[in-house]
Formats: sequence, structure tokens, C-alpha cells
Amino acid sequence: MKLQPDKSDTQTLTAHGPGWVAINNEKVEGSVVVGSRGERFEWYCSRFEDLGPEHFAQLAALGAELIIFGSGARIRFPQPAWIKPLMAQRTGVETMDTPAACRTYNILAGEGRHVVAALLVERPAGG
Repeated sequence: MKLQPDKSDTQTLTAHGPGWVAINNEKVEGSVVVGSRGERFEWYCSRFEDLGPEHFAQLAALGAELIIFGSGARIRFPQPAWIKPLMAQRTGVETMDTPAACRTYNILAGEGRHVVAALLVERPAGG
């Protein structure tokens, strides 16, 4: 039996490492927002401590069904006030570390869901 790789019409997170992620095999160094309907832009934060309500208000404007927040190398949760705009419009928010967020995004985007991954990509210590 010959196996064929799945083909997707959506952006895919193809790799990740300390200080970077790859979107459709293009290495991106820095935090980024990527969506299953073509959304893609730099997310101006390099540390969890840089995040604020304006970052999550930006995500609310996208109208996605689900936001996957990749919180960096370890799981850290946004303050409830930050995600209030998302909750008000009944947009789901899931928090996980960035590698898990990449994998989860790919699965849900591959199912045709309108999902957005907001990925905090932290620079490695000393880098």
C-alpha cells in the first residue's frame, strides 16, 4: 500500500525550536500569530512579561472559533482580564506551551476549523 502525505490548503507549523517556529517551512524568529484562514503577523512580545490586554484584544478582532495561546517554553496562563474580549464574543481560548500549541494548531487547522495560534517565541538564554 502506497501512503500519501496529507495535503492541507492552510498554513502549517512545520517545525519549532528555541527562539523560532517554521510556517510552511519558513523559519520565523520571534513571536507570531498564524491562522487557518491565512492570518499571519508578528506578535510584538518576546517574553511572557511583555504581554498585556492589547495583545489579546488584537486576537479578538480576528473572529476565530478558537485561539491557541502558546505561552513559550513552559505553560503560563494569561490574566483573566486579558482574555475578557475573547470570552465576551464566545471565542475559545486554550493555553499550552508553544510546542504543544504548534501541534494542536496543525490538527485543528487540518480539520478545517477557524483556529488561530498566538505563539510566544522566546529567545534562548544567552541568545
